[in-house]
Amino acid sequence: MNINAEFVNPFLESAGAVFKQIMNVDLRRGKLVIKESPVPSLDVAIMIGITGGVTGEVVYSLGFNMVYKIANILAPGLSEEQIKHEYKDIIGELANMITGNAMNLFASSGKTIEMTTPTVIEGKDVSITMLKQTTLGINLYSPIGQLEMNIALK
Repeated sequence: MNINAEFVNPFLESAGAVFKQIMNVDLRRGKLVIKESPVPSLDVAIMIGITGGVTGEVVYSLGFNMVYKIANILAPGLSEEQIKHEYKDIIGELANMITGNAMNLFASSGKTIEMTTPTVIEGKDVSITMLKQTTLGINLYSPIGQLEMNIALK
């Protein structure tokens, strides 16, 4: 089973653009890995369902340290207590921006896709059962931390 690069590149391109524009950091790509499912491996996961010309799931995950850094950049002045209550909305919005940009890139190549509202899940010990589906995993590295992107589309 192969995963088409045309399904992955819009997400990589979009993540790079959003991190550069919004947080003024560059994302450096790690190596691609093939996984059995899009289950995340870091502390906080954002799951987005994709429907339309392409279907499947995109799961972003990141560590709590990066979550706090992003929250401080996107919502400066929040106390640590406020971040604990608001970070899911902040991270969900970031995932919306990345996925929305990717959707525009798909549209410019003639594919119409739609996305579900992001679901933010936290905790290393949370068990997420996802369909086994060939997934392309890629780690993106930045000065503020690592973003894992798991793309399971067909």
